[in-house]
Amino acid sequence: MRRYGDLDSAEDALQEALLAAARQWPVDGVPDDPGSWLVTVASRRLVDARRSDLARTRRELLVARLDPRETADLREDDADDSLVLLLLCCHPVLPPPAQVALTLRAVGGLTTAQIARAFLVPEATMAQRVSRAKARLRAAGARFGRPTADQLPGRLAAASHVLYLIFTEGHTTTAGPGLYDVQLAQEAIRLARLLHDRLPDVGEVAGLLALMLLTDARRSARTGPDGALVPLAEQDRTHWNRAQIKEGVALVEAALPVGPVGPYQLQAAIAAVHAEAERAEDTDWAQIAVLYEMLARIAPGPAVTLNRAVAVAMVEGPDAGLAIVDPLLRGRRAQLDQRLHAVRAHLLEMAGDTVQAREEYLLAASATTSTPEQRYLLARAARLA
Repeated sequence: MRRYGDLDSAEDALQEALLAAARQWPVDGVPDDPGSWLVTVASRRLVDARRSDLARTRRELLVARLDPRETADLREDDADDSLVLLLLCCHPVLPPPAQVALTLRAVGGLTTAQIARAFLVPEATMAQRVSRAKARLRAAGARFGRPTADQLPGRLAAASHVLYLIFTEGHTTTAGPGLYDVQLAQEAIRLARLLHDRLPDVGEVAGLLALMLLTDARRSARTGPDGALVPLAEQDRTHWNRAQIKEGVALVEAALPVGPVGPYQLQAAIAAVHAEAERAEDTDWAQIAVLYEMLARIAPGPAVTLNRAVAVAMVEGPDAGLAIVDPLLRGRRAQLDQRLHAVRAHLLEMAGDTVQAREEYLLAASATTSTPEQRYLLARAARLA
């Protein structure tokens, strides 16, 4: 992509090189530098396709015999190329859904079928989305290269948002029989780590990586042996990944004192407070409430309001939390918002209003498309019957 500038052609050439490797390496052995071999064959294959189909076989056989050390310069810095490609996939001419799809396809290496399954759309629909994204980049004249100084902040913000969306979908899938998609979550963490490695002084990139690590650290405890959802307060914290927690906390502590504080850093700080509590009852809810108040000032939204309401309720009582939540009921989509009804149900149960709490749990269960979440909500409602 760096050398020839066209994503479609680069992908096709790489597929041809992989096919040649699958045929030749089992016979002749794996080259000393497989990466250089693949890049060399792919590059020559692309040149051949652009020039002519004549003598293609002769050229490919010749390229396959080249010493990869002679063309090692083609590889340059693979990690840096991945970062440039990520920022290209998050070009402002693309809408967010297209940025997500193209990032997973071109940078994450997921197949179109895998991406389609993750986002619950037909494979043909996702293929069209990826194809249109490539066409829009081509039409816009987007080039493979580092964004300019004035372009980088906006492109970086878009890339961070895309990775956050990918991780969120992997951590709690919006629909289907499973609670999470490990592959999506791990790919988001890998790409966020790549961003942080290249931009270690950008506080929000560090905050994003920390948030992912701290959240993913709880994965093993989020479901029971039967796959049922286990809420945070009831999780066995000995199953949390302490290595990820240690890394995430260190990232937060290093980022917060430096420069402006952004929403990813604040969310990571909240996750760190949860992670450092050995028991649910040891959680510093007062600190979490303050952090959510700060988050609401710089990145307001319904999700932040709901989370802040829970934290306030844990400090000041359920009525204080309900006073924050209830104004959201006036929104047009309130009847479809599973999270809103689930939070209200929890707060009403805390307040002792089991009848209304049960109704809210049932409303939340009817609104969700996630099977584990629906089962959990129905079980909570049944317990109050």
